[in-house]
Amino acid sequence: MEILLAIIIGVLYAAGIYMILRRSLVKLIIGIILLGNGANLLIFLLGRITEGAPPIIPEDSKVFLEAYADPVPQALILTAIVISFGLQSFAIILVKRAHKVVKTDDLDEMNATDEDS
Repeated sequence: MEILLAIIIGVLYAAGIYMILRRSLVKLIIGIILLGNGANLLIFLLGRITEGAPPIIPEDSKVFLEAYADPVPQALILTAIVISFGLQSFAIILVKRAHKVVKTDDLDEMNATDEDS
């Protein structure tokens, strides 16, 4: 399972970098989304996949009796998802506004219109 996740992370990173290097703003946003998802999966994979109980100590004992899932990577991933959602929402609105003003989403054309004014 971990090897499959590592391959998926590599594919997400490669596709994200490829999309970021394109000239379109829409593809740039898609690339950022793919990189963010790849980073979330990487954090999840580094936290080790453990099939276990939630990290709750029973009242009658002082230590964990069985394997438990580490909650820190899960909390980090949830925080990263919320932050990336806000960033993606802002970027989409920014691209929509830029397209409305410049009438293109090509970065080279946007740069050329910026030099003309």
